[in-house]
Amino acid sequence: MPHWAWCLQPTLAAAAARRATPAAISKRNRFSSSRSSLDPAATVCASTSARGHRQEEDGEQSLVVVGGGAAGVYASIRAKTLAPHLNVVVIEKGRFLSKVKISGGGRCNVTNGHHLEPMGLARNYPRGNKELRGSFFTTHGPQDTMRWFIDHGVELKTEDDGRVFPVSDNSASVVDCLLNEARRLGAGKSVSSASVTEHGKFVLKVEKRTADLVDFINTNYVLVATGSSQQGYAIATQLGHSIIAPVPSLFTFKIADKQLADLSGVTFPRTKAKLKLDGIQKSVAELTQAGPMLVTHWGLSGPVVLRLSAWGARELHRCNYQGTLMVDFIPDIHIEDVKRILFQHKDQHAKHKVNNTFPTEFGLVKRFWKFLLEKESLDGDMHWASMPNNHLNAIALRLKQWTFEVVGKGQFKDEFVTAGGVPISEISLGTMESKKQPNIFFAGEVLNVDGVTGGFNFQNAWTGGYIAGTSIGTLASTSGNLKHQSCLQLEGS
Repeated sequence: MPHWAWCLQPTLAAAAARRATPAAISKRNRFSSSRSSLDPAATVCASTSARGHRQEEDGEQSLVVVGGGAAGVYASIRAKTLAPHLNVVVIEKGRFLSKVKISGGGRCNVTNGHHLEPMGLARNYPRGNKELRGSFFTTHGPQDTMRWFIDHGVELKTEDDGRVFPVSDNSASVVDCLLNEARRLGAGKSVSSASVTEHGKFVLKVEKRTADLVDFINTNYVLVATGSSQQGYAIATQLGHSIIAPVPSLFTFKIADKQLADLSGVTFPRTKAKLKLDGIQKSVAELTQAGPMLVTHWGLSGPVVLRLSAWGARELHRCNYQGTLMVDFIPDIHIEDVKRILFQHKDQHAKHKVNNTFPTEFGLVKRFWKFLLEKESLDGDMHWASMPNNHLNAIALRLKQWTFEVVGKGQFKDEFVTAGGVPISEISLGTMESKKQPNIFFAGEVLNVDGVTGGFNFQNAWTGGYIAGTSIGTLASTSGNLKHQSCLQLEGS
């Protein structure tokens, strides 16, 4: 069990300068050298210990970060960089940077290199696209993120679709970089659970199963970066925040047609898909998306489906993940041209079997073509000369408007994203500080911000963490002057 640095409350004058009473944190268990997991529990700390008061006089400052994911660790590094004297404790219930490790198929999709302009970047966030158009990404955008990692020894590459990965193609490069930097700065003190009291005070009790010891830690600043954990929502609620009910985002579609599983693994480089849901009468532009599509054992996936699931997250939840998906498998060819190409192919390949040859202009794979013929009840051994014209028209229509029944959602293993959380309107985006409770900050997925696939959710974490860390580090580094000035003012009053 790591050692906990003692953290303090600011003096009365400093508290007046910051408009806030800092949070008191307590833990009530004896530490041992074993690394067994901890259980969350809550307790009220009515007063600080004598040791805490002594540190208060010494003028030390402290930050507790609840959540050891991308936003929390990045923020702790930034705060510690600006305020080296700041005591930083990062509390993580599970493994540090677990999402970073598994994202991008274990490669870590760090950010997106094709959307560098803030306005364009913000359009990739179904929740947050309007609010993030301001100074949020201007403060710390994808280029700043990439520069930070490169400066800290992680070489990066941008793939054709804009996704940015470490050159190593291994997320360990990113995880090790962040944790090593945190350790170098001394920001990596951790325990494995956190909670808050039902009385609305931000108090933590960390309890180890194998021992009994009470210890008190008081903190000046708290950053909640718990992702979609219920723990973070509970903390926010008891601090006076509202919560927009979380629902899943970024998931695959389960399709009713069981025969589709025969095409598992087939990819389409470019498709256009439109999602239709009961109860939505008007056309929603975001529910039509274009991009690559993948057939899975249970249905459809790929960037185009994931974007639809993100933009339609709430509507799909209300419809119990039932709907209709219309897919255009050759969106760059007009339907009349599709018909013309098919009729031309019939004339030019009259003696060939329809199973063995089909228009190359469509860019289809043979497995899909055979599946298409089966759906039209056509014998693949017939010759093109025998293909009825009405069937050619039906094939053209199916290629341009194939309808699939969506009957549920699957799981996208690379990203686990939630739509919902603390409303952006309840924090100051310029500082990430709560408007309800001064000295409390939020960053990452705990807020009602989520992006489409492609590195956008991590960029939200890097940016929010950087801004929060900057705010806290700046406050901590200037607190000595603020306290001195406040003391003079109080004495003169």
